[in-house]
Amino acid sequence: MEQGSGGKKRELLMLVVMAAVFAGCYYLPVGKERFDNAIMEALHLVKWYAREHVLLCLVPAFFIAGAVGIFISQGAVIKYLGDKANKVLAYGVAAVSGTILAVCSCTVLPLFSGIYKRGAGLGPAVAFLYSGPAINVLAIIMTARILGMEIGVARAIGAIVFSVVIGLLMSLIFRGEEKDDDDAKLFIPDDEKPRKLWQTAVYFASMVAVLVFANFAKPASGDAGLWRSIWEVKWWLTAASAAVLGVSLVLWFEVSWWKVAVSAVLVGILAFLGVPPMGLVLAGVVLLSLILATTKGETGEWLGESWWYAKMILPLLLIGVVVAGFLLGRPDHEGMIPSHWISGMVGGNSLGANLFASVAGAFMYFATLTEVPILQGLMANGMGKGPALALLLAGPALSLPNMLVIRQVMGTKKTVAYVSLVVVMATISGMVFGAVFP
Repeated sequence: MEQGSGGKKRELLMLVVMAAVFAGCYYLPVGKERFDNAIMEALHLVKWYAREHVLLCLVPAFFIAGAVGIFISQGAVIKYLGDKANKVLAYGVAAVSGTILAVCSCTVLPLFSGIYKRGAGLGPAVAFLYSGPAINVLAIIMTARILGMEIGVARAIGAIVFSVVIGLLMSLIFRGEEKDDDDAKLFIPDDEKPRKLWQTAVYFASMVAVLVFANFAKPASGDAGLWRSIWEVKWWLTAASAAVLGVSLVLWFEVSWWKVAVSAVLVGILAFLGVPPMGLVLAGVVLLSLILATTKGETGEWLGESWWYAKMILPLLLIGVVVAGFLLGRPDHEGMIPSHWISGMVGGNSLGANLFASVAGAFMYFATLTEVPILQGLMANGMGKGPALALLLAGPALSLPNMLVIRQVMGTKKTVAYVSLVVVMATISGMVFGAVFP
């Protein structure tokens, strides 16, 4: 059969791809220590991620995002976070959200997707996306205590300023697209829900409390005070928050009281039998899912909305974690890229050192609070203060898994713009900070 020029080009492209795949398989460096170690690092990282983050971080975040989609009216989101909302209120709320949500760059994604899907303006939504993991009060306190008060204060101020400035710049860059979105939202009614504002606030606060207390980080060895006191009773606080959620479902969301009571009794029996906290959290997730699956109306729709976010986000996150583990390894472990390459390029306060620190931080995955001990080791090996701040401002808010999901939500152009703004601003901030505090 005769083929046109377009068909011949497609066939040629297919041949080139097949040849490249074959060459890659033929020369696969299996058996070489660094390659084999990088494969193991990828598997170790994804295993650790599944154990430490999926159940305690992502699953609660999926439920919160699903609840935003069902129980928060689109009109209300547009009114308070839309592109035409009061700028001080919209950006102020978004910029300080991280002080409440002690989340990482991946856990914030379902929450960001939820408010963006419901009609939040690009600027406030992006400000929330950055501030969620960046303005983590526990991480800032740890930064100040371990790395020095100057870098801790600079991180706090820089993160708040970044969230607002990046949000405003994103809104300005894509103002034409935002106008089109606003025109489509003009006639969306602010539909009323059969609950008072304070009732909805208690319901959401209980879920946020579960997320925060379940992931409350262990304080440093020998540390005392409020931080350690909260950590020692974190699971009691998590259980209390879950109890408030159960009561609110019965009182205001038309869930049968006996379903919540049976679930509470079952979890209590498991706790009495010595099941560890992670097992109790898993049981709670399963029982909550069963409650929602057997409840009609908007409460029953909550589970479906949460599942939609899980299907969209979780596969991309896991792929990104595997790639990040293969290339960069875990803390104190090497992947394909030797760690001395990284440490050797972040000394001093040059443009190259700060830019490299920003880019490396943007692609690495940092769990909540892990960036501080990593930087402590790098600074002990010669990393400058400027590049350290640059990495702190770019790293926690971005990661390769995070970028893959953001692209799915916002599109390629907006994702590239967002990542570029974070990297450029982190680089400039690092250079200024390094010049002032050499």
